[in-house]
Amino acid sequence: MKPTNSSPFQLPALPWQENALEPVISARTIGLHYGKHHATYVKKLNELVAGTRYAELPLEQVITATAGGAENAKIFNNAAQTWNHTFFWDCLRPGGGGEPPSEMARKLEQSFGDFPRFKEAFSKAAVEQFGSGWAWLVAKGDKLEVISTSNAQTPIAMGATPLLTIDVWEHAYYLDYENRRPEFVNAVIDRLLNWDFALEQLAKAQQRKAA
Repeated sequence: MKPTNSSPFQLPALPWQENALEPVISARTIGLHYGKHHATYVKKLNELVAGTRYAELPLEQVITATAGGAENAKIFNNAAQTWNHTFFWDCLRPGGGGEPPSEMARKLEQSFGDFPRFKEAFSKAAVEQFGSGWAWLVAKGDKLEVISTSNAQTPIAMGATPLLTIDVWEHAYYLDYENRRPEFVNAVIDRLLNWDFALEQLAKAQQRKAA
């Protein structure tokens, strides 16, 4: 998210057209989710940081600097949701999903035993997240883990490196799936996950560790 003259944070362009994820996620849902919810987080964040030191920081630093503090909870929530949504769009691609490339498959086998057990853990984390939140595949040290977070919480405030996420706030799926969250989650895993993006994040994590 590059700053502009008028505001420090921008709504980034989607990596695909609004109808590109159909029939798994409709253009109507993307229009609402990206064009309303995500855009509002960015707008609100810019309002909240105006005239503060946070307006001069990269987004990830805003998140880590405000995490856990009650006085800056509104800044954290809007910054984290801005970041989470941008990351989520990159985790999806038309024609994605299914079993990962061999390099990622090996990493999943080391941490979960095999791909089906990873899929079961990832799906369970997403489906059983109570209320609004996220399911994540993250790198922690030499291992991969599946975690869930509530509301705006994000792994980058917890010392973990996100590789993939699924948004399970109701606005992510309710127009298309109503209350059938498991159906949405499994459709995303089977048909939309962007394993190439996950591998890129893993490589960056390994580079940071080696530096």
